[in-house]
Amino acid sequence: MKKYLLLTLSFLAASSLRAQDTDNAFSIKTGEDLTLVMLMATMLAVVMVLFVTVIYFYLVLKRSLNPQTEQAAEESELGFWEKLLQMRPLSAEARMTMKHSYDGISELDNPTPPWFMYLFYSTIVFALVYWVYYHVAGTGDVMNQEYTQEIALAEQEKEAYQKKFANAINENNVVALTDAKAISEGKAIYTQYCVACHAASGGGTVGPNLTDEYWLHGGSIKNLFHTVTEGVPEKGMISWKSQLKPIQIQQVTSYILTLQGTKPADGKEPQGEKYVPEGTAAPADSSAKTVALN
Repeated sequence: MKKYLLLTLSFLAASSLRAQDTDNAFSIKTGEDLTLVMLMATMLAVVMVLFVTVIYFYLVLKRSLNPQTEQAAEESELGFWEKLLQMRPLSAEARMTMKHSYDGISELDNPTPPWFMYLFYSTIVFALVYWVYYHVAGTGDVMNQEYTQEIALAEQEKEAYQKKFANAINENNVVALTDAKAISEGKAIYTQYCVACHAASGGGTVGPNLTDEYWLHGGSIKNLFHTVTEGVPEKGMISWKSQLKPIQIQQVTSYILTLQGTKPADGKEPQGEKYVPEGTAAPADSSAKTVALN
């Protein structure tokens, strides 16, 4: 067995020297070249494992066909698979029992089967190839990179979905958005289009205060969506449906809802009626409070 292993190592060493001699003719210039090298290294490792395994099976079969010792005679009692997997018959227990014992417990000289050790060695080879491929060469994607790529792909799919169905949102099916990205985009739209009339804080200037509980046209997401979409021409508020997409109106109205209860120092007096969300019991004193617009 040692002779065959030495031959294998000699073959690998000769191959390595030949590769060094031809180094000027071959160089790794691209990721595809590196992938090819890794593939060849993996194939070489697999061939080496298969070569050693075939030699081992050959020696096992040769020994079973030429029984000359007591151990070979015992193995002749075994079937093909028992021989192949280097199992021992019960009749060999006496011969395999070691001389020492502890409290009447004896130990058998029964080492791990070679096939199992070869399987273990193959995992080491696989680990080395994996380490070089993923962590040294960086050709493969590790879990963090795969996670980042999946998140980026999900964001692209989300944006594509929003673009596809942006115009399908209306005041009947609109819902308040809560994710940070949508709120941030809504804030940007508010800053660009709404600050002039409602102030950066939402406390109101020409337009009413958006931070209290009182609303002129309702305080639900559906009411706000309708108000922004259609406008209030008699109060000086234009319709924004020609300038903003439905998804943008949903974002900005969702942001406006986050201003509730912020109580800015420059906030105007409440105007309109106190809005009580659906499903919430109205307080005992829920009289409307109205202040005329300037």
